[in-house]
Amino acid sequence: MTETTDAPRAPGRPRSIRADEAILEAALDLLAEGSTVEALSIESIASRAGVGKATIYRRWSGKEALLQDALRRLKPPPPEPPGQSVREDLIMLVGSTGQNADSRIGKIMPCIMPLVNRSPEQYRLYQEVVEPRRRMLREALRRGIALGEIRADVDIELAVSLLTAPLVMQRVLRANPHLDETDLATRIVDTVIAGIAAR
Repeated sequence: MTETTDAPRAPGRPRSIRADEAILEAALDLLAEGSTVEALSIESIASRAGVGKATIYRRWSGKEALLQDALRRLKPPPPEPPGQSVREDLIMLVGSTGQNADSRIGKIMPCIMPLVNRSPEQYRLYQEVVEPRRRMLREALRRGIALGEIRADVDIELAVSLLTAPLVMQRVLRANPHLDETDLATRIVDTVIAGIAAR
């Protein structure tokens, strides 16, 4: 198939959103189908997306940059909580941890995590992706402190990890097959709050 979009662009011509989406989706599909990050190539992504390599290189400097945008697409930041109840906001934020409407995430994240551990750039990207949720959790906890519901001396970063780690382990790694996920977010929040509540 001839790829007409590889012709040089006129100045100011907008890039095709449809091509962007096809390329990102192709990369995610290939990872979900079992391709390792190392084996994933610009050629295979271009072939799956139905575009030429030049189309990809006009948008991204290389595979790493493309994967960064693909990961952001796979794991967008959660919606801002309403801010009416500290407990309900925490349940909402914790409940969305490790959860995504995209069914591919469970297959892709285990492929990405070794790269995150080996590559400082991918580690930075991962932190950038998860930081918005952590920021919202910090804000909810600080609001709880201001309202006198949570101890003023609580370790905020430790509390954030206590709130999020169990669901990440369960949803991404399926760590405990005996754990019922139906109301797990509520039980986690209530257990953590019991330990950090103002006396």
